[in-house]
Amino acid sequence: MLILTLISVAAAALLLAYSLVLRRELGRMTAQLRRHNQRTTGKKLEVTLFDKRLEALADQINCQSDLIVEAEANRRRTENELRQAIANISHDIRTPLTSIFGYIQLLEVEPITPEEKHEYLYIVKNRTKRLQALLNDFFELSLIESADYQLKAERIVMTVLLSDTLVGFYDPFNEAGLTPDIRLPKEPVAIYADESAVRRVIENLLMNTIKHAAGQVTICFGQRETTAELRITNETRDLSELDVRLLFDRFYTVDRTRSAQGSGLGLSIAKSLMNKMNGTLTAELQENKLTMVCRWPLWLQGEAYPHYR
Repeated sequence: MLILTLISVAAAALLLAYSLVLRRELGRMTAQLRRHNQRTTGKKLEVTLFDKRLEALADQINCQSDLIVEAEANRRRTENELRQAIANISHDIRTPLTSIFGYIQLLEVEPITPEEKHEYLYIVKNRTKRLQALLNDFFELSLIESADYQLKAERIVMTVLLSDTLVGFYDPFNEAGLTPDIRLPKEPVAIYADESAVRRVIENLLMNTIKHAAGQVTICFGQRETTAELRITNETRDLSELDVRLLFDRFYTVDRTRSAQGSGLGLSIAKSLMNKMNGTLTAELQENKLTMVCRWPLWLQGEAYPHYR
């Protein structure tokens, strides 16, 4: 009986000691978390007491802290992108509007010849078209990035679609003094994707190439292990790694003066459409050669059709 009593007393003492140590450890963790939340330290929670459950709790708190930090960084980045986008679209809208208003004033006030009137109207018409294209692109990008925007998956023979699209760009390439080196496989390569979205992606990439290519253009398409891959490579001047990282941002243009006719939304639209189709669109810069790479997942016979989000 005495032995049982002594064992009980020892167990109670051990339990009390463990409770005191656990209480002290919880207090220390609370103080660490408070300093972290007050931004006085960036250290993660550390546990000195060997207890698997306590360590698991600290790990989960640290994971939650990481998620909060990531969410905050994403929020700041989104706010910066929004401010920059607002500044850019304000500039891109104000510029043609100012020009249109100025030429309308000339038409109203100045005694002008029929030739001058024709020239002014031509300029106003072009500025209006540019403004309309900008607003259409902005609306389209907003629509594509909305959760309600749906794409339809269907079987597309990419070799046929690419050939058809490239024929339509013969005149623009010729006018730009470019003769692209086109390499398509002899055997048909098929994917399941939204045809209009795929065509829009290719058209936007080709238009971007025509605007900015400084030399040889190479267009390659082929089948990899699990993907269909389109690579458009062109020589470029004055393009940095920073420019390449920002190419797909809304309203970003390499032209710092924003004097080019583009809206800066074409590549953003292409990127968003590729994401919707579970594909990828990336840019690579090597030795003054810019390569746009599109990858679509191949649909293999017997597999279920892909479902787009």
